[in-house]
Amino acid sequence: MIQSEITIARGRIGFDELFWFGRQQAFSCIFGILLLGGLVLTKQWQPNGALSRSDFLFLYAVSLQGALLAFRLEHRDELVVIFAFHVLATLMEWFKTSPAIGSWQYPDTNVIFRIYQVPMFAGFLYSAVGSYIARAWRLFDFKFTGYPPLWTTIALAVLAYVNFFTHHFVPDFRWVLIALSVAMFWKCELFFRTGARYRQMPLLIGLGMVALAIWGAENIGTYVKAWSYPGQEAGWKPVSSQKFWAWYLLMMLSFVLVSLVHFRSHSLDDKSEKVA
Repeated sequence: MIQSEITIARGRIGFDELFWFGRQQAFSCIFGILLLGGLVLTKQWQPNGALSRSDFLFLYAVSLQGALLAFRLEHRDELVVIFAFHVLATLMEWFKTSPAIGSWQYPDTNVIFRIYQVPMFAGFLYSAVGSYIARAWRLFDFKFTGYPPLWTTIALAVLAYVNFFTHHFVPDFRWVLIALSVAMFWKCELFFRTGARYRQMPLLIGLGMVALAIWGAENIGTYVKAWSYPGQEAGWKPVSSQKFWAWYLLMMLSFVLVSLVHFRSHSLDDKSEKVA
């Protein structure tokens, strides 16, 4: 990035910037919003013949994904990494919801579109995260300073994913990984477009805000009984704050996958790009 190519705005955010930012955010998270809306509107779902709520949600999610491609709201190269995150998450879902582990469960029975005990719509819940990050990166034209070497972020994402499985059998090292992520991205600044200007913020704050939004969406998902955690069988209660950190690490995995697409044509050395 050439220093003179962008202008960093300072001071108060104007109405035009705020409006532009809000509109682009709405476009960025449209898949997640519509999917969450589907969960809410089907809370009182009564099976119609052989079609369970989970099967309807799967067909609904597939239709949403197809519409995003048809209207060019999602690019094909972005879809590849979103699908990769979908597959990795579905594999984790299969493990986590297995009878031997039982981290959470889905209440529907007689589900057609499923992989063992996991309804196939569940993978789209993770796809929504990747979809948001991919579109936000493009629409807000993300740029960075102080970005760590790409191989270190890949290593962090792999270790975080592995820990979701291994912590059931060996000591949990998620706090070590969270601390590592903070150390790696501590000096990283995110620059994002707000119309004709750019604003900046520490990347860690941005990642934390996304994880918080996902944790909030998960509370809605459990409230409408799309899935439930142990202890929620007798009645709904907020999802543990521990899940916020789990989503932080999963979101980091999605972020790294999306970065592989966006950094493909922009070579980053260990010192990263320079933006002023």
